[in-house]
Amino acid sequence: MSHHPGTDCPADSRRFVLLVADDDPDDCLLIQEALRENGFSYQLQFVHDGEELLEYLSRHGPDSQPILRPDLLLLDLNMPKLDGREALRRIKSDVRWRSLPVVVLTTSCEEKDVQTCYQLGAASFICKPVSYRGWLEIIGDLCRYWFERVRLQSQ
Repeated sequence: MSHHPGTDCPADSRRFVLLVADDDPDDCLLIQEALRENGFSYQLQFVHDGEELLEYLSRHGPDSQPILRPDLLLLDLNMPKLDGREALRRIKSDVRWRSLPVVVLTTSCEEKDVQTCYQLGAASFICKPVSYRGWLEIIGDLCRYWFERVRLQSQ
């Protein structure tokens, strides 16, 4: 697929990196399967707590290997060591990562968490689905929106 100025940007012009921060191995597997079943071949990276997330970002920052720099972060709130709220606060206060889109994907759907996450700079807040069909729909919608509709900054 060639790209001509003035036309839609091709969705497959580069391989997007989706970083998932979630300590639940079942949810990680559901995300992986939902990506596959939706036909997406994005590069998927997993971290399992807030400290691991911040370490990943420090290793794969703007000055490092561009292929591993995440284009989108799916962030669970309730993780060990450093929870998602504090991780989000630190990410959005770091000038290198302030523009990284963060989608909170969590079991907590309390209004207080919704407000806190948006105040901290989350791009979206989504409650985790309870069925496999729900996972398919949410991951499909998220990836189509962020990787095919939205213009993300280039790496």
